[in-house]
Amino acid sequence: RPGLALCAGCGGRIQDPFLLRVSPDLEWHVACLKCAECGQLLDETCTCFLRDGKAYCKRDYSRLFGIKCAQCRAAFSSSDLVMRARDHVYHLECFRCAACGRQLLPGDQFCLRERDLLCRADHGPPPDGAAARGPRSP
Repeated sequence: RPGLALCAGCGGRIQDPFLLRVSPDLEWHVACLKCAECGQLLDETCTCFLRDGKAYCKRDYSRLFGIKCAQCRAAFSSSDLVMRARDHVYHLECFRCAACGRQLLPGDQFCLRERDLLCRADHGPPPDGAAARGPRSP
């Protein structure tokens, strides 16, 4: 198909003997498939991620679009263990009481107020039997 495809990077016709196809409908000149953020060439040796028609290397895609710790705002690596509270995700070392700084461990009762985690000692008992009406924090 060389000569028929249009490059998603530069928009020009691909007449080269080789092209890179990243998804069923996006094709690039070999020299045009670069990370939209850092410019690193993306080929068969480098993982490529697409977002809104733009290609990214793994590092930049994770930095820009990956889930980040609700406390320190840093991205997670694939080997990180995490803690979750509602829709927030934390590094283990960041899962701490905002008032006293104590690290919260699996099984500890806590409260999430706005973005602040509070241990049982700092958030006190639930008001007016609220524990009977809703699920307990993990």
